[in-house]
Order: sequence, then C-alpha cells, then structure tokens
Amino acid sequence: VQLQASGGGLVQAGESLRLSCVASGSIFGGIAAMGWHRQAPGKQRELVARSGTRITYSDSVKGRFTISRDNAKNTVYLQMNSLKPEDTAVYYCDAITPVRQFWGQGTQVTVSS
Repeated sequence: VQLQASGGGLVQAGESLRLSCVASGSIFGGIAAMGWHRQAPGKQRELVARSGTRITYSDSVKGRFTISRDNAKNTVYLQMNSLKPEDTAVYYCDAITPVRQFWGQGTQVTVSS
C-alpha cells in the first residue's frame, strides 16, 4: 500500500488548510482505519485524528480539525480551521490494515503568527 499526502503549505494564523491522503496498491483485507499524525521539530510524533470504527481527535485540535474519509476513493482528508502557530509540523497520514500499518511521506504545514 502506498499513501500519498498533499495539501500542506504556509498560512497565517486563523486560516485554513485541507490535507488529502490517497491510498493505492494492493489493500488485502481492506483498510480498517486511516488517520493523521504530526511531528513538530524536536517533538514526538502525535496522533491528531483517527477515522475507524469511530472518529477521535487529540484535545489540541478538537473543534478546529475535521477528519473525513471517502472509502470508495481510499482517501482520507483533514480539514484544518483556525490554524495556530503551534499546529506547525510535518503531517503524516497512515492506514491500518489487517496486515500492518502503512505511512505516507508527510506534508509540511507552517502557520505564521
């Protein structure tokens, strides 16, 4: 399975971005869940949002970010509103299948104050 993330960029605080991640390749057993993680410089990678049997968000993005999936397109989106400088990070998508977890290559999000 290959994951291709896109949609990152440089925005000002308060603005919005929409990230997309498309899964392709042999997806044996199907994708059970997809999600978004982020890693800021000097910090550990953290789970931002997960869409599986239920949708979960980290406390830091609740009410501002929305994850959605288009299962027909094997695509997961992350709508990010009211962005803050502390949201600056490389954002990674992942896909969980019965076999293993797959990672995308990451897309940079930079929020200026």
